[in-house]
Amino acid sequence: MESSDVELDLQRSVQAVLRELSAQTPALQRNQGMWRWSLHKKVERDPGKSPALVRILLRELEKAEREDERHVIIPLLHTLMYVLTKATGITEELYRRTYAFCMRLLTLPAPYCTVALDCAIRLKTEQAVPGTLYQRLVIAEQNLRSELYPYQERVFLFVDPELVSPSVCSALLLEIEAAQVQQTPEACMRYVVSHALQVALGEACHTSALQRKLQASPRRALEHYFHAVVAATEQMASETSPSREGHLERLEEIYCSLLGPAAAARGRCSGDPLPDRPPNIPLPSPHITFHLWTDEEQLWKELVLFLCPQSQVRLSADLEALDLQGLQPDRMLARASVLSTDSGTLSEHLRSSTRLQAPSSPEMEHAGLQRKGGIKKRVWPPNILMPCSWDGPLGLHQRTGRPSGNWGLLPGVSRLHTARVLVLGDDRMLGRLAQAYHSLRKRETQMFCLTPRLSLQLYYIPVLTPEKPASSRHLELGELAAFLGRADPWYESTINTLSPAIHKLAEMPPSLGTSRTVDPFILDVITYYVRMGTQPIYFQIYTVKIFFSDLSQDSSEDIFLTELKVKIQDSKFPKDGFSPRRRGMAEGPGAELSICYQKALLSHRTQEVAVSLRATGLVLKALPASDTEDHMCLNVSVIEVVKSSNLAGRSFSTVTNTFRTANIQIQSQDQRLLTLLLDKDNRRTFRDVIRFEVVRCPEPCSGIQKSKALWLSSHQKKEMERTKAMPKPLLMPINTFSGIVQ
Repeated sequence: MESSDVELDLQRSVQAVLRELSAQTPALQRNQGMWRWSLHKKVERDPGKSPALVRILLRELEKAEREDERHVIIPLLHTLMYVLTKATGITEELYRRTYAFCMRLLTLPAPYCTVALDCAIRLKTEQAVPGTLYQRLVIAEQNLRSELYPYQERVFLFVDPELVSPSVCSALLLEIEAAQVQQTPEACMRYVVSHALQVALGEACHTSALQRKLQASPRRALEHYFHAVVAATEQMASETSPSREGHLERLEEIYCSLLGPAAAARGRCSGDPLPDRPPNIPLPSPHITFHLWTDEEQLWKELVLFLCPQSQVRLSADLEALDLQGLQPDRMLARASVLSTDSGTLSEHLRSSTRLQAPSSPEMEHAGLQRKGGIKKRVWPPNILMPCSWDGPLGLHQRTGRPSGNWGLLPGVSRLHTARVLVLGDDRMLGRLAQAYHSLRKRETQMFCLTPRLSLQLYYIPVLTPEKPASSRHLELGELAAFLGRADPWYESTINTLSPAIHKLAEMPPSLGTSRTVDPFILDVITYYVRMGTQPIYFQIYTVKIFFSDLSQDSSEDIFLTELKVKIQDSKFPKDGFSPRRRGMAEGPGAELSICYQKALLSHRTQEVAVSLRATGLVLKALPASDTEDHMCLNVSVIEVVKSSNLAGRSFSTVTNTFRTANIQIQSQDQRLLTLLLDKDNRRTFRDVIRFEVVRCPEPCSGIQKSKALWLSSHQKKEMERTKAMPKPLLMPINTFSGIVQ
């Protein structure tokens, strides 16, 4: 196909992506998400089209900038960066234009400037050492052992078997296994070596002969070439003034040692003509582990196993008491195991602490943080004693790749391990995730074993039960997904449209062959999401304290993320119960309720309101129904009973009153009991409730706070007392492509 025909075909595909971003017709909406995938597939099948696609995307971005069409900037920029990550043959001029465009976006408000800054940092790295982004991504995602780049990532896919059908679970598991069976460590090392040499040598690289040679190389020789390529790339990336000539010479030596002396002059090996198309060097999908969520502490257990497999020493004494039997650690966890060489003595502890405090080189710092043996002396950062002053615990919901002070091993990277937790389901699954997240954060304030070493990223793909037509129940269970779609149009187009495709995959007969010829659409979209979804949207978690009619029963405390629904029970509690019925109270439908709340005002001033009314039910929603601007307060809807008298006698009607608040207390004043339903999940139902209180869930306070208080200065003690009085609310982040677009 001629270059003009190629560009015309790519241009049509890009225009289709742009049309879907503003699609209003059902025909276009049904294909949302497919256009972007098909565009990337065209380049994946023919890598020679990458430079043409980069030019087209950059041209459309510059046009959107001129015409102030901001709604297409972030989707196009993510598409462009995804192509650049695995492309070869991109000219210096295209890198410069893309970087200059990102720098111009820094003058725009968030989220445009935030996304642009992230892209500019990655572009600067790729421009200095082409192929670095691909190499680091494969090393981290596939957990390949490298002393110079010791970072590891893993995608944990959680599905609740009670909410998602077995056919969907089986289909997802089969697609993941079918794709990853070919992604052995040896194959991934071959990809890294081939990609690095092809990017550096360009047309002088005989990629077909190179791949044949690597395919025939034994494991030890392949590891030697892999480490040599990584060392050459990381050495150049660490230099303040990198020399392209020196980097090229080092890679030429590796290329020559692979294909023989004939390659020394960067000629064509054996005189064979170069193929018309450069062979495809795939970017393997990340290492994904599939989990059926059956245990309340399963998330924490999986994160612990990711940091420290059972074959290694456990992180703390608390873990030794934990029953990890029945959890089969993945065999691939052993890829990055580290042998401890110290003796566990006090001198070793002090030397390890010194290395942590003042690393003089990446190697020394890596050695200090990778130490596994013995009981390690903890070195607390200055603000560790005041966790309520954190912007969340360090690293638990911050994206790997952003600067984090002295705690980064390499510039711009904050943790050795990144756990990308992806949940599939509806709002009930998110309620369960919020419970696990709160439990994890609370546990960390007591143990503090995951926080210093792990960056936790949360992702969500809605999978709703297919119903034709979509019922109100179907829409009700997808409220948070609808909110994310309103906040981020690219999330709406790419992720919210995935549920029908997942159900279609479940209806397809399983493939009997050992490998699939069909492109794994679901896995490709998941991969795109976890790689490019870097901007979190934070959601307030609420605590509810519940009091029961039985005075012998202790009060209960739970949390919710999306909704708390209150129903009036038909049964009544005994007259000598918790709260007797007031005299003169009129009988009628519903229950007489006393409601005290703090009204949410635009001025942020406090206004206490106390009312008594008869109601048939209440709904407390944490998400607004239409806008996205204020989702940090509760929207309360009360179905109030209105009594009226006429010639026919008394009659009752209902009216819905709504208000917004940050905290609320509700108590039944007559003999009617209440039933509470949290996050629309029937498994989280509380009956025989007489009173409950809802407040914003505070950031868990550290248990080490009191024991370490003696170390603090008077100023730090005052600061600790101040943060105690004003605890920060606990927010749960869910990653999207852009965050909230106003």
